Order: sequence, then structure tokens, then C-alpha cells
Amino acid sequence: MAFIVHKYGGTSMGSTDRIKNVAARVAKWHDAGHRIVVVPSAMSGETNRLIALAKEIMPQPDPRELDMIASTGEQVSVGLLSMALQARGKDAVSYTGWQVGIKTDSAFTKARIQSIDDKRVQADLDAGKIVIITGFQGIDDHGNITTLGRGGSDTSAVAIAAALKADECLIYTDVDGIYTTDPRVVDEARRLSKITFEEMLELASLGSKVLQTRSVEFAGNYRVPTRVLSSLTDPLMPLDEEAKSGTLISFEEESNMEQAVISGIAFQRDEAKITVLGVPDKPGVAFHILGPIADANIEVDMIIQNVSVDGKTDFTFTVSRNEYQRAVAVLEANKEALGFSRLVGDGKVSKVSAVGVGMRSHVGVASQMFRTLSEEGINIMMISTSEIKISVLIDEKYMELAVRALHKAFALEQA
Repeated sequence: MAFIVHKYGGTSMGSTDRIKNVAARVAKWHDAGHRIVVVPSAMSGETNRLIALAKEIMPQPDPRELDMIASTGEQVSVGLLSMALQARGKDAVSYTGWQVGIKTDSAFTKARIQSIDDKRVQADLDAGKIVIITGFQGIDDHGNITTLGRGGSDTSAVAIAAALKADECLIYTDVDGIYTTDPRVVDEARRLSKITFEEMLELASLGSKVLQTRSVEFAGNYRVPTRVLSSLTDPLMPLDEEAKSGTLISFEEESNMEQAVISGIAFQRDEAKITVLGVPDKPGVAFHILGPIADANIEVDMIIQNVSVDGKTDFTFTVSRNEYQRAVAVLEANKEALGFSRLVGDGKVSKVSAVGVGMRSHVGVASQMFRTLSEEGINIMMISTSEIKISVLIDEKYMELAVRALHKAFALEQA
């Protein structure tokens, strides 16, 4: 039989009744003879509650101490799930990330996994046990508990699947797969039966909330077959039916079918745009502006540098809206060294993106996208592209209109 990693999100673990449902589902897979590792998130809302408590004590909590606090939510989840499985007569054992050697760097609240020691887990699996491991966390070289950032349990699950050479990683969520866009914005959004890792990576990085970007990177780098499916279905549904449900994230070369030109429309509401005006146009201008931003651990997204006029240029980039004020403060603190005249910004912009590997073999995608937005009276502020995606920055108030119009223009409601 196969070796399967199950990952359950916070909604799936949201109450003791839901945890019992998870236990029933896991037990079903184990009864079928599969070796099972389970990676659950904290119970729904628990991480937010813990962080809020920390901020009541200290408005800007020390990152190391914040990780100590935030990591406890998953520890509760694994203990409860292990007990729920034991109550069903299953031999289950729970571990924290540090107990099974999930080593990370020391970037508290945003740590990255470096290695996983699989000896303890493999021994338990060989003994017929169900192993339950906390998601979202690990330990650094100094013995400090670290967390991987929001959504980090997805990354934990895929990394564990890669390290232990699992046959498949099943990501159970409160939705039944990957859709052509958010069904809450477009009623006609359609669930995809299959999507490539490249497309899923673009969608995740461009605002799709179903999977965390780093989890998709792990899946692609280590070629871990990954499926997104719902935990809100009947936990006792036939195994063959469940194993084929949801959306399979696969490798492009595995599919012989003609790819659709566009697979999905992604969006990010919480963007902010910053323009550095009148900066000296000389070699290294981009580095000198973005270096201090990177040093402050602020991620930059879209970038444009204008044509030089009289030795001066304007430099525009976007950041997450919750980093906007901090990014502006960093630039203002470096104004003398950078030599710019002033900063202007807009904290109410959004990014809308069209994604599809079919762009490689079809022309006119950008033209159709821009024409559609023009017909809706939507002005484009910035554009960025890759081989399989086109992103535009627009006024926040037009975001949902743009998503609906593009979804219709590319006929994504049609199977």
C-alpha cells in the first residue's frame, strides 16, 4: 500500500467534533493498509488569539518569544487528534516539529526548513503507528522553536512528504479544490480537476489563498504529487472516490492534453504602491533603493523604473499593504543617501493576474486582457509578466469588476 501524508487546515480542526471527523477519515485510510503521517494546523482562530494575547503585552512582540507562543496552537491540535484516533482503537503518536528534527534557519516568524530527520517517524510507521506532527514549526541550530509564517503547515506537510518520500500529499481544506478564481467573487468559477505545479505556484504567489507559496515550491522541487480536497465531505465516503476528488497538482509533462490558454484569474487586494521621485539615474539605483527595503525584511513585488530625464528618474515598486508605512519610513530614513526629491504612494491598489501554461503556445493573451480592462474603463498602473502569467496593478475599487470581466473574456466558466 501507499505512504500518504494528510494535512488538515484550521477549519478542519475547528472543534472537537471536526477533530473526531478527521480521526475517522485518517482511520479509514489506515484501515485500507496505507502508512499515514498527519500534519494538522492549529484549531481555527487559535493562532490569531495567541498573537493577539502577545500584542496585549507588547505591541511589537519579540519575534523569538512570539514563535514560542504561536507554536503552541499546533501542539494542542496534534495531542487532541492523537487521542481521537486512540479512542477509535488506533495506535497513534503525536510529535512537535523539534521532536522529529525539523531543522530551520533562525528567521523567527518566517523560518525556512533546512532538513528533516526521518528516523523516528519511519520507525513508528514500521511499527504500524499513525504519526501526527505539528505543522508550521521547527527548531533552529540553537534549540529555539521557530515558525514558518502564516500558512506554514502546508509547507511542513509537503516538506515532510518530500523528506519521507511519500507517494502523495493530500491537503484537506474547507474548499473542494482549486478554482478558476474565487467563487465568492465570480459565481461561475469552476473547479479544476488538474493544474500544473507552475500554474499553482503562480496562483499561490499572486493571491490564491488555497495553498501557501512555499509548499508549492517544495512540491515542485521534490516532485511530490499533491492533491487539494475537502475535509468537509463525509469522512466515511468510499476511499476510491475520495482519492480522485479535488484538484491534482501535477507536472506539465505528465499531461498529454492540450492546455487551456488561461487556467485561472488570481488577485491580491492588499497591495500598496510607492514611487521614489527624482532619484539620480546612475548604476546601482535599484539596488540602493531596494537594498534597505530588503534589509528590513520587506518583500517587493512589481517594479518599474522610468526613462531618465536630465539625469533623474522615477522608481516605482509595490509591497504588501501592511508593510506600506514601514517601507516609506525606511526610504525616508535613507533620503539623504538616495538623493530623491520626494515619495508618493497609494495604499489602495490591487493586483489582478491571468495565469496559464497555454500562454507559451498562444499569442494575443496580453492584448485580450488589456482590451477587456479598457472596455470596462479600468486604468492599468503597472504591468508585469512571466512566461505563464500577466499581472496588472489597478485601483482597488475596480478589482472585482476586473476579475469577473477577465474570467468571462477567457471563457473560464466552460470546462
